[in-house]
Amino acid sequence: MKVKVGLLIVLLTLILGCHQTKPDNNAEIKKGMIKVTVLYANGEGKMFDMDYYTSKHFPLLKRLFGSAMKTTAIDRGVGSGTPGTPVPYLAIGYLYFENLADYEDGLKGGHLEEILADIPKYTNITPVIQISEVIQ
Repeated sequence: MKVKVGLLIVLLTLILGCHQTKPDNNAEIKKGMIKVTVLYANGEGKMFDMDYYTSKHFPLLKRLFGSAMKTTAIDRGVGSGTPGTPVPYLAIGYLYFENLADYEDGLKGGHLEEILADIPKYTNITPVIQISEVIQ
């Protein structure tokens, strides 16, 4: 019984561990789309300015990727899988595209450099990027 209760607590913590914003528009997330996940790991001395990220960096991404970026979402870490331990990620950003070429094309023409130059304005964390195919 104690094991079941413990597992339930861990599962609830994982489910509720990140505060996710709603996608920013009415675009439907569909099977086969490309999801670019940008993870900002927590750690000693790590800083993340969520206000800048939401009000400046994401609008920059929307401008650079244009209509190729179908929707976005942002999570703020609020807990971990184990109560009382620090969040593993301070923030996670999600960018959705119809296909990988749309994402890669958006990085051309100096856009990648512009995106990278903006990162130090809101964090001292080197982001980890995962590109995935949406399954469900």
